[in-house]
Amino acid sequence: MANPKIVVVEDDESLGATLKSFLRDEGYDVTLCPNIAAARAENLDDFGLMILDWMLPDGQGIDYLRELRGAGNKIQVIMLTARTEVIDKVVGLESGADDYLTKPFEPRELAARIRVQIRHQSERGAPLDGEDVKINLGDIVIDRERREVSYKGTVTEFTKMEYEFLVLLAESPNRAFSREEILNKVWGYENYPSTRTVDTHVLQIRQKLYDGLIETVRGVGYRLRFEN
Repeated sequence: MANPKIVVVEDDESLGATLKSFLRDEGYDVTLCPNIAAARAENLDDFGLMILDWMLPDGQGIDYLRELRGAGNKIQVIMLTARTEVIDKVVGLESGADDYLTKPFEPRELAARIRVQIRHQSERGAPLDGEDVKINLGDIVIDRERREVSYKGTVTEFTKMEYEFLVLLAESPNRAFSREEILNKVWGYENYPSTRTVDTHVLQIRQKLYDGLIETVRGVGYRLRFEN
């Protein structure tokens, strides 16, 4: 998979110039935007990944991220921020960020995280030849090409993490997953941010679909219960 074009939305001129130079040396085609308005002027379909600062002169990056996700834009996003509290990381990820990096950081760490996102993008990309685009679970249909979940014929809105979580379970119905395995596979971090996050997402998915879909496996975690 070729390196994606990267758009960096960062108002700190020094940091922006450093990142642009470093990432170009790493083989990426980089466009630097000093604010949200400049990012909006770009055709994001041309880019595969965005590095987005939380605090920008014309608004908060997190609000721009919500705007993108609300419009259905799936560009990979790594948030940059000086915020260090766990709740801020959770808010960033729940708003649709794919990763979160706290300032100050080493450019090499950012490059490593970019490589992880490229790998995830490849793994979660278009279905392979011969692989079904849709997962059918009775009243539930998951369209992996459109990244949509339908219940009884009606599309139900899911956050990015809810969708990834549901797909993980739906690809292996009746298989029990531990909370730690779910965190690692869906969030990309082992034991991050906490196993309670998994429990919260189970509750949210049950509320959007139905209670009996995801079954608690005592002492293990969860499984999607489905009988043909």
